[in-house]
Amino acid sequence: MDEVVISKAITESYIRDLLEALELDVAIVGAGPAGMIAAYYLAEKGIKTAIFERKLSIGGGIWGGGMMFNKIVVQAEGKEILHEFGIATTEYQQGYYVADAIEVASTLCSQTVKAGAKIFNLLSVVDIVIRKADRVSGLVLNWSSVTLANLHIDPMAIRSKLVIDATGHDCEICRLVTDKLGGKLRTPTGKIMGEKSMWVEVAEKMVPENTKEVYPGLIVAGMAATAVFGSPRMGPIFGGMLLSGKKAAQLAMELLKQG
Repeated sequence: MDEVVISKAITESYIRDLLEALELDVAIVGAGPAGMIAAYYLAEKGIKTAIFERKLSIGGGIWGGGMMFNKIVVQAEGKEILHEFGIATTEYQQGYYVADAIEVASTLCSQTVKAGAKIFNLLSVVDIVIRKADRVSGLVLNWSSVTLANLHIDPMAIRSKLVIDATGHDCEICRLVTDKLGGKLRTPTGKIMGEKSMWVEVAEKMVPENTKEVYPGLIVAGMAATAVFGSPRMGPIFGGMLLSGKKAAQLAMELLKQG
């Protein structure tokens, strides 16, 4: 075995994938449950999709379950999505289903990649590309290590027909629209309304309901939708997140058809 051949294999393979991702149908920011579910359903339909995740690990908050007890709860609708992925659930009592957090995170990742979506970890989104009629048309990327080290190194851009903000509580892409561009979101205030305190019953319904095109070319999903529209947080129940990811994919497909 030759060290240089190994280095070339890694470099050439990665660069090939990155070059392919410079022009996408849908770019998803954040590889949590909503982002991965959206990517899976899009890639399964042959839509060119990639996820950009700033952290080393993917899966968002799934791994820790509730307070580092690595179990999660889903309702009946969420259970059906998990079963599509071959993930087992156990009925705790009527309407409450428990799943292994490790199985959920690892299986979602595996199935999303197998469906054809690319996941790029350790890449941070530092800006967005805006084109005709103030439409989000791409992302500006840099290595996460560059941003963490506060190095002055210029980023590079990709083009995408649509972007999904699945960055969780921080709703980073929507913040770029409001803070950097002064753009008005399709919320009652035109701004990010801020996540409210926990109320599971309301929160679980509102996550998929608030999964919308919140700005031209930009869909918001998962906990980012909660923060943007001012819904309550839901804690370690993940059905709404799964349903939000699926709805984001369906909405993206409809918007792509409209051109």
